[in-house]
Amino acid sequence: MAKIKALVLAGGQIHDFKSCGPAIRQVLDADGRFDVTYVEDDLTVFETGGLGAHDVLVLFYTVGELTTPRKNGLLEWVASGKGFVGIHSAADSFRGCPEYRAMIGGYFVTHPRYRDYQVTITDPEHPITKGLLDVDPPEFFVKDEMYVTSYDRRNHILAQALWKDTTVPVAWVKPWGEGRVFWLALGHDGPACRQEVFGRLLVRGTLWAALPGENR
Repeated sequence: MAKIKALVLAGGQIHDFKSCGPAIRQVLDADGRFDVTYVEDDLTVFETGGLGAHDVLVLFYTVGELTTPRKNGLLEWVASGKGFVGIHSAADSFRGCPEYRAMIGGYFVTHPRYRDYQVTITDPEHPITKGLLDVDPPEFFVKDEMYVTSYDRRNHILAQALWKDTTVPVAWVKPWGEGRVFWLALGHDGPACRQEVFGRLLVRGTLWAALPGENR
């Protein structure tokens, strides 16, 4: 089977993409099923045709702006049947673009302090999460920055965490046209991106998003 062509794009403000981007690339390279192209802080790849040969985009980006050609290039590419994986602050990117917010499925509102917190798998039968953990109930702890988001209630929530008197999504999936979107709240910094469970979810989510014709 040919390798999946994955484009990892890291950049933007606030977050340490210089640590997170390489850590994300390392996880995908180590898996062996991906042919990874790595780009830093260059949104020109979104312009029409720029994403061309890739099967899936993995985005670690914060804030920024999308010109109309870049917005259309990205959204139309995903809708054509490609995969999009948003990591952590991808839900805080391109704040002035409602179409991007609709595509990713939600946006950042706030976060508590960086700390250890518990994550519960809410759909243990989904291809991304099935068999992820050999524990019952399927729960794990991470040291990370929890994201509190405003999100589309039609999103399919795969994992969540407790925050105050409610729950917040930690991972969700959704369609965008013929394409697939996976968002993962984990991955605030380099150490968070190097946690084993982050790597498992990243690999599984990228495989799922990249292969819309297959249930994997």
